[in-house]
Amino acid sequence: MAPGASGTPAPPTGAAVRRGPLRAGDRVQLTDPRGRLHTITLAPGATFHTHKGYFRHDELIGASEASLVTSTGGVEYLAVRPLLSDYVMSMPRGAAVVYPKDAGQIVAMADIYPGARVVEAGVGSGALTMSLLRAVGDGGALHSIERREDFAAIARANVEGFFGGPHPAWTLSVGDLSDVLPTVAEPGTVDRVVLDMLAPWENIDAVATALAPGGVLVAYVATTTQLSRLAEDLRDDGRFTEPQAWESMVRGWHLEGLAVRPEHRMVGHTGFLLTVRRMADGVDAPVRRRRPSKGYSPDGDQWTPEELGERTISDKKVRRVRRDLGAAPVPQDGPTDAPTDAPTDA
Repeated sequence: MAPGASGTPAPPTGAAVRRGPLRAGDRVQLTDPRGRLHTITLAPGATFHTHKGYFRHDELIGASEASLVTSTGGVEYLAVRPLLSDYVMSMPRGAAVVYPKDAGQIVAMADIYPGARVVEAGVGSGALTMSLLRAVGDGGALHSIERREDFAAIARANVEGFFGGPHPAWTLSVGDLSDVLPTVAEPGTVDRVVLDMLAPWENIDAVATALAPGGVLVAYVATTTQLSRLAEDLRDDGRFTEPQAWESMVRGWHLEGLAVRPEHRMVGHTGFLLTVRRMADGVDAPVRRRRPSKGYSPDGDQWTPEELGERTISDKKVRRVRRDLGAAPVPQDGPTDAPTDAPTDA
């Protein structure tokens, strides 16, 4: 930690906004007696209204976290600061977010550690970025690269809103990974690369060049066709270990007296995660023992968002979210030919 004004170590970025009494400008999660959630941003003189009355934000400003506030209709609300997972699921978004269950897996399985040098491509709305910054800490370095400037602006507003300001370990660039990465990282200097994009196989060479021997590449893809194409191209490249792939599913449990049973709903498939490690230069990867199925085709022309079933994010929605966040423009680092309606790096 860097020394503060008094010579004492300054707290890690974001720690101060997670502690102490509730303050104006804090995002607060309200839980009613039936477990329904509401997220508000505290502001002096503001009120929170429902069909069962209202209460004034001033009743919470200065109160301890985990306090109760009662509306004029007699409904009690528990007020706490949202956890990272809560914040991700309730924050404004343009592109779809990486769910907390997948972000946690990425941090653990890729071994994102304090001080690591990490490159992330496909920022979306900034959900995974927050988990990566938490993991690398103030002494690490996370360089996020996003093709769409409007998505990058939304991500920056969300990330800085969560940490209470700019994070010293974070750099955000607009452009294509293959164009930006060679200009920001020397060959063999990156510890971890995380890709969340439509066609990650297009960037295998750039990633292999930047990764240090033993470095980890993690790719988040939505469909089995993407997963198959990426795995085969990584094998063909020869500079990576055998790909490993998995997905996680989360099922909650109902707990009430002796009525203990699985919930009727669960967070099922969201995406597949694939990991490989960079081989040392001049060392051949172990010979693979499996061959692609007869239906496999290396033709890249078929990979479009529509054929992969990705939902289209309207420009109108992105402009509205950006306007609501007051997201400022993000400078563009390097050339990019991405059109305004480029495929979403979810």
